[in-house]
Amino acid sequence: MYPYKQGIFKPEAPQKYVGSLPIVYRSGLELKFDRWCDRNGKVLQWGSESTIVPYTSPLDGRTHRYYVDYVLVLKTDKGIVKYIVEVKPSGQTQPPTNNGNKKKSTILYEQIQWAKNTCKWAAAREYANKKGWNFIIITEKDLN
Repeated sequence: MYPYKQGIFKPEAPQKYVGSLPIVYRSGLELKFDRWCDRNGKVLQWGSESTIVPYTSPLDGRTHRYYVDYVLVLKTDKGIVKYIVEVKPSGQTQPPTNNGNKKKSTILYEQIQWAKNTCKWAAAREYANKKGWNFIIITEKDLN
């Protein structure tokens, strides 16, 4: 698991970055993804938290704003492809389980986060599809 860390990322190829500055990373995984975007020659453009997708929360039924982690324009064998990207630890991309050792408060927290995230991801997928883009979730397994 990546240790929790936050900071400011300073790109080596700032011309590829589109979005507001400074570039803030909110985890070690996001830092690793920032570096990948910055250094990868196939990445034509990228931005952090520059796309806002409305979603309806299952907790209160109200519309909220989901700041998607990244937007990425990538040169592929199939041409130029645009992605909306969420970066998450792989454990948070699966429904929570009760292995018997967790506190009730931990289980409840994980269930709430899972409910919110699945609604956010469904909204992002729909948003991307309408624009002809792709929505993907990147985990540490993809970055290794």
